[in-house]
Amino acid sequence: MDAAALLAVTLFLKLAAGLLADRLLGEPRRWHPLVGFGRLAKAIERGLRREGAGALPQQARGLLAWMLAVLPWAGLALWLRDLHPAAHWFVDIALLWFALGGRSLVEHGEAVAAPLAAGDLAAARERVGWIVSRDTSALDAEGVARAGTESVLENGNDAVFGALFWFILLGGPGALLFRLANTLDAMWGYRTPRYLNFGRAAARLDDALNWLPARLTALTYALLGNTATALACWRSQAAQWDSPNAGPVMAAGAGALAVQLGGSAIYHGRVEERPPLGKGPAADAASLRRAIRLVRHGMLAWLGAVGGVALVLSLLALGAAHA
Repeated sequence: MDAAALLAVTLFLKLAAGLLADRLLGEPRRWHPLVGFGRLAKAIERGLRREGAGALPQQARGLLAWMLAVLPWAGLALWLRDLHPAAHWFVDIALLWFALGGRSLVEHGEAVAAPLAAGDLAAARERVGWIVSRDTSALDAEGVARAGTESVLENGNDAVFGALFWFILLGGPGALLFRLANTLDAMWGYRTPRYLNFGRAAARLDDALNWLPARLTALTYALLGNTATALACWRSQAAQWDSPNAGPVMAAGAGALAVQLGGSAIYHGRVEERPPLGKGPAADAASLRRAIRLVRHGMLAWLGAVGGVALVLSLLALGAAHA
């Protein structure tokens, strides 16, 4: 087997193991590493914000904070991979499991869909409030379903396909880098007086790391759903969305599900009128469950695509060896 075929087969096996670990184990229930990372990030922020921390402007402090929070861990991952010729197997699979949030996403989505389908609006409101940043206290059933469906579609990229992309490209350290950068964007990437300048580096770096994965996620949704509608919604609606990466993902996802998303939502006490997404009837518990299936089928499709490449390269190598 030549080097390219061996690399592809190794990648496929690591992907399969990481996805299986996520499916069987999910995210750690206790002592989650991201909780510790969040505390570290807050400590770094406090240190760089305090008086006398230097004359650096807030944007430069934010960039320095990002580098101090992320790069040492990525460097540690690279070092651990080289400790032993076989270390890359354990390190890559463990880091992919850490970076993936597929099972958690499915569980949180179903925790909203189940009470919503049963007519328990109060429980559905409470559960959807765990996964979205908007005010959910006054949402009706359609609003809950819309918020849940949008969250599953967007987080399909952030919690699943973005990590898979960077793992395929750079192995475990790539997946780790993406997950930590995405976490810092969730902590610092807000257009508020506190984070407008300090969090700009975190937001821009996350946008850059997410640019190609987001479009591959949108393509995945389109190919696995109502393809023509998804592509049409992507072309016509994505640019209207505030986020350059969430726009393609959510527009294509809504089109793939043939459901109407977007519209008004309350954030921090203020009503925001967001552009429409998708085309079709209003969201409900069924559309939320279809979004969950779309993400799950997408994970299998990505694994199958890597497996297909590995198989083709292996057959080519075998043919060349017997030529």
